[in-house]
Amino acid sequence: MSAISVSRFQNLSYDEFRRRAVDPTLSPAEKIGFPDAYRAGRSESILADIEQKLPALGSIHRRILDIGPGCGELARSLMERCQDRQHELVLIDSAEMLDQIPDQTNIIKRAGRFPEAIEGLDGAPYHAILCYSVIQYVFTEGNLFAFVDRCLSLLADGGRLLIGDVPNASMRKRFLSSPNGIRHHQHFMQTEAPPVVEHLAIEPGQIDDGVLIGLLQRCRGFGFHAWLLPQDASLPMANRREDLLIEKP
Repeated sequence: MSAISVSRFQNLSYDEFRRRAVDPTLSPAEKIGFPDAYRAGRSESILADIEQKLPALGSIHRRILDIGPGCGELARSLMERCQDRQHELVLIDSAEMLDQIPDQTNIIKRAGRFPEAIEGLDGAPYHAILCYSVIQYVFTEGNLFAFVDRCLSLLADGGRLLIGDVPNASMRKRFLSSPNGIRHHQHFMQTEAPPVVEHLAIEPGQIDDGVLIGLLQRCRGFGFHAWLLPQDASLPMANRREDLLIEKP
């Protein structure tokens, strides 16, 4: 895959995702911001990793909230899992995205941005909240701390929030500075040149160690357990993305 093709999936926004959702020339993976090679056929592996971190998904009759599910394979796999286990699933995304996925009796679709879109529901807490491959857009377009604070307020006792698949610029730099990372870059970009890594460069709009550790400390300060966790090594971007898991004791 060339640098040009990868650039098609950079600097996306909420409004750009709305446009992509109704573009008939794009695949489901491309509509949610990924090349097909990164997501096609991987939904079960991704969902298995998510379920390890959100055990409520493996139970029955739980209340689940997915913020920004998109319309790809993962959203559909999660819907099937929740239907099989008789969960109530609330999906929050743009109307354009939600229109791309089927209606089900156990699903409540709420069109709009979070947290505005959730207002007016019955207020019952959630046993699991999933926000997967989304938080980077909140970081550039909204108030990240207000977003997470509202998620925390929605958790049931013992409930968990998974802010998953977070692109960490610091983690990416560490990887690309390593022998394995250099080889990965050379193979991926079809070049003999090593990657250019600027450890002290200011990178506006990029989530890094400071952002994630700050969120972890904030959640712990509010009385929640919080951990930074690796993704399963089989997932396509596990070498540069990680998960923030938060639990209400």
